[in-house]
Amino acid sequence: MMKNYIKLSILSLSVMGLASCDMDAPSISTLDESSVFATYSLAEAEVMSIHVSFGETNSYRGRFLPYYGINTDVEWGNTPSYSDRMSDKQSLWNYNTLPSNGQMNTTNNAYAKFYEGIERANLAIQGLRKYGNIENNPDMAQLLGEALTLRAVIYNDLIKAWGDVPARFEPNSSENLYLPRTNRDVIYKQLLADLAEAENYCYWANANAITKTTERVNKDFVKGLRARLALYAGGYGLRGDGYRLSKDPDLAPNLMYEIARKECEEVIAHGSSKLGGFKENFLKLCQDNVTAGGESLWEIPFSAGRGRVLYTWGVRHRAKDQYTQQAQGGVNGPVPTLYYDYDADDIRRDITCVPYEWGSQLVNGNAHVTLTALYRWMFGKLRYEWMSRIVTSTNDDGINWQYMRLADVYLMAAEAENELGNTATAWGYMKPILDRVLPAAKVSALQAKYTASQAAFREGIYEQRALEFAGEALRKPDLIRWGIIDAKMAETKAKLTALANRTGAYEGLPDKVFLYPSEDANDIRIYGLNKGEDDADYINTLNAEGWESKNWFISNSANALTDDYIDGLYVVQPSTHCLWPIWRCFIDASNNQLDNEGIYGQLSD
Repeated sequence: MMKNYIKLSILSLSVMGLASCDMDAPSISTLDESSVFATYSLAEAEVMSIHVSFGETNSYRGRFLPYYGINTDVEWGNTPSYSDRMSDKQSLWNYNTLPSNGQMNTTNNAYAKFYEGIERANLAIQGLRKYGNIENNPDMAQLLGEALTLRAVIYNDLIKAWGDVPARFEPNSSENLYLPRTNRDVIYKQLLADLAEAENYCYWANANAITKTTERVNKDFVKGLRARLALYAGGYGLRGDGYRLSKDPDLAPNLMYEIARKECEEVIAHGSSKLGGFKENFLKLCQDNVTAGGESLWEIPFSAGRGRVLYTWGVRHRAKDQYTQQAQGGVNGPVPTLYYDYDADDIRRDITCVPYEWGSQLVNGNAHVTLTALYRWMFGKLRYEWMSRIVTSTNDDGINWQYMRLADVYLMAAEAENELGNTATAWGYMKPILDRVLPAAKVSALQAKYTASQAAFREGIYEQRALEFAGEALRKPDLIRWGIIDAKMAETKAKLTALANRTGAYEGLPDKVFLYPSEDANDIRIYGLNKGEDDADYINTLNAEGWESKNWFISNSANALTDDYIDGLYVVQPSTHCLWPIWRCFIDASNNQLDNEGIYGQLSD
């Protein structure tokens, strides 16, 4: 398992701690490079070292994964606050981020570590091309494919967060030490070409010993990532002259949808990765089951004492209890309306949206579940109580970040087919996703609704990607690329206001919610979240049995879901503020090559 494998390699030591945006890497002798990249075990260590940059303290681990991807119409940082809107954490969420942000304006944060990972990848790609004998050694070709793909992963996330960024596709040198922002279209086209090349090198999932784990890049993931990048490249984005589609004819939406269609359908048709149950996927993730061939296509690997995935996105534990020795979780959670967006029979609802946490009071070392609040739901896809080991670290849980799963490939295929005018074919790719979570009659009803027209199916894609991927940080880039982020965010504020007042679709929801105070994660019982769950006789029975209850909508004679929470979801227009600025420390060290003008007006601190 890679959790115990990653180690620093010979060449990567030259870039440890370097932010390639302002520093040059020491030169490597031709002899050293040829020795390393002509030997599989040494070359493999070089490629694996790219992962080190994912796990650095302020990289993906502690800055990007916790903060990028919220706030949206389905997820937010628990909880937003308009009155606190200028704080460092709130302003990372609420589309009002300044270059001096205290969480990010350091030379060792995610922006720097991403370029550190790119430098490691560039060194590996250069060395493997020169000395890897990839034409005659398929395992060395696999390594080249992995390096190209990992570099594409990092650039994908750089563009999502910062828009146009410096393009570095060669190792650092005095000639490329200081670079300005590069038009992202140039980068997208390079990445699409790189991934088309990588497909020819990488083995399918579980095809051999190298790709038997989801912690190694396989062809299924390469194709899925190429599809995702095509959809981003062909979609809307915030650019120097506004929020718009690309003007590059090579990135026209129909061309990008055709790439996505082809790549996704080839993955599905090959069958080396297969859908399982919705819950099963997350159980396997929490149990460190990294066997390839299931739904998980690729995961960012974290060692057992590294990574803040459950810490950020898991169900909260307020104490060290029977399930964990880490009192964390619940930093991010569902927007409260999300629970009510699901059909009551949709099994995704009670897995994704959790109205409880594990309490601070212990009896013989055991905690019991206790209700949270209307404004503070938990994501339940990731749970300490599902793990097969006890977390003992204070801040790190070691659960991998699932970067892509097969359900995404199915829904990208459905979206692409519909946008290319093939709505009936598109339904064939959406149906397997719904078959596993809804009764057959309700799947048939959705088929009639979604396939009524191309526009209706497009709305179905918007809806199902929200319900399927909430809490997986895919929604924000989806809303941006579709060009609907402003409308959806405004709609969410209106829905939250209606929920707070129990008007419209939320009229008639019960006053109180009841929870059985169980110590057993397999025995969670809740009453009162749905309309009609306010039977007085039944409630008397619950009270007699010692169930916990809570006023769900009213607190201290006022709405529990306050205007301050609702208004804190976003504080400026999302579409024109959906990028982070490059942080001040990198601007100052860029030899006047970098600035933030044209991102969303001239930023000042």
